[in-house]
Amino acid sequence: MSDQILSLAKKGEKVLSFGEILLRICPDMDGQWLKESKLPFYVGGAELNVATALALWNVPSAYLSAMPDNSVTREIEDYLKVRNIDTSPMVFDGDRLGLYYLPKGKDLKNAGVIYDRANSSYADLKVGQINWDEVFDGVTWFHFSAICPAINQSIADVCLEALKAASERNITISLDLNYRAKLWKYGKDPIDILPELAKYCTLIMGNVWAANKMLGTALHEDLLPTEGYAKETLLQQATDTAKEILSLFPACKAVANTFRFDHGKGIRYYTAIYTEDKLTVSEEYVSEEILDKVGSGDCFMAGLIYGFYNHLPVDETLNFATAAAYDKLYIASDATTSTVADIEKRIIRHDK
Repeated sequence: MSDQILSLAKKGEKVLSFGEILLRICPDMDGQWLKESKLPFYVGGAELNVATALALWNVPSAYLSAMPDNSVTREIEDYLKVRNIDTSPMVFDGDRLGLYYLPKGKDLKNAGVIYDRANSSYADLKVGQINWDEVFDGVTWFHFSAICPAINQSIADVCLEALKAASERNITISLDLNYRAKLWKYGKDPIDILPELAKYCTLIMGNVWAANKMLGTALHEDLLPTEGYAKETLLQQATDTAKEILSLFPACKAVANTFRFDHGKGIRYYTAIYTEDKLTVSEEYVSEEILDKVGSGDCFMAGLIYGFYNHLPVDETLNFATAAAYDKLYIASDATTSTVADIEKRIIRHDK
């Protein structure tokens, strides 16, 4: 285990996740939802998915977002509390809750996603609105994703405010390099915003293409996000990308990468983490068919936090996180519903 990360994270204190709470509305692909007047929805958001998983896995988990104050949002708050998520940091202000529409079976990176989150309570947050002394009381780990600063400049500024406050308190900080092209619409590209935020982060997770786009790391010539490259080539790129990130951002102590490729109707999936001058690679998971792609990466991030928080060795942390992410592909909701014991049954081991 990376002592450089563990020296900051204190077991027993809270992990705080920060991001926009959303309702995901899930129409089917053939219009049946119109005929039946039924439209499934899920409470989600990338950072809430992390908070939900950690709470389920008995890691003290808190969540900071913003919602209007009405009977519906108070029911959502109660829903989160039942799942052992500390909602005391929640900001109740503004006029609306963010929504997005995603047809069943589609990926968030797919053109099928439709966002309806402009002028939401979260999008309207401002610097100075949140009391970080109160929010960070009893917090040992702060998690956010690149979705947050993609919303608008104001939220990017709030993220920077949060990171400075967390850093001053020696709180471990994790960043998921989620790239959502449809959100970056306020005149800034990710490369204009993310490097300033990344310099405060202890653990950075994403993939080699996201790191290239958002942090400016180099890609091997002609390396494109397709299945046409050998695993060895991709793992070498993961090593090179991680070394560059660690060089560019000295606060960072570990860089994790996921590799998820379509396999017919299913998935080929493996991951890697670079820390303490070593690349650790997971087993490869292959599935002929899956149920829901949403939230798999969030589950991987939660698994990494779970492992580091519980002082597990690097290989055990990566194995747990990878199995958790793969397991999530079979769960039709934004967040995992699998316990630690459920996930441990998924883990592929050499000794079997």
